[in-house]
Amino acid sequence: VGTRRFTVIPEDNAPARAFLQLLPTTIDMTELNGNEKYARLARSLPTNAVRPDTIRTGDVLLYGNDTLVVFYETFRTTYSYTPIGRVVDGDGLAKALGPGNPRVVFKAP
Repeated sequence: VGTRRFTVIPEDNAPARAFLQLLPTTIDMTELNGNEKYARLARSLPTNAVRPDTIRTGDVLLYGNDTLVVFYETFRTTYSYTPIGRVVDGDGLAKALGPGNPRVVFKAP
């Protein structure tokens, strides 16, 4: 994100593996609700949605089958998501993503 790099540990599931196959990719993300950035992916991914009750800063989740969401605030939710991964150290994530609609580059290690 900008000049800041964050490490995302992928989940051990089919949706995360399918997302990794899209990398490297650059995604223009959109601000939503003051706690997340989201973007539609170029293709649908497999899903295995769960209702997490609490979203944590750094969660990278799939909403539906084609919307990638990066959360930068912790909060409670009633929505269902498919886990894709988690930012290892989310400190500074909100600041790096900024108040607008950032361009985010996802790369495989």
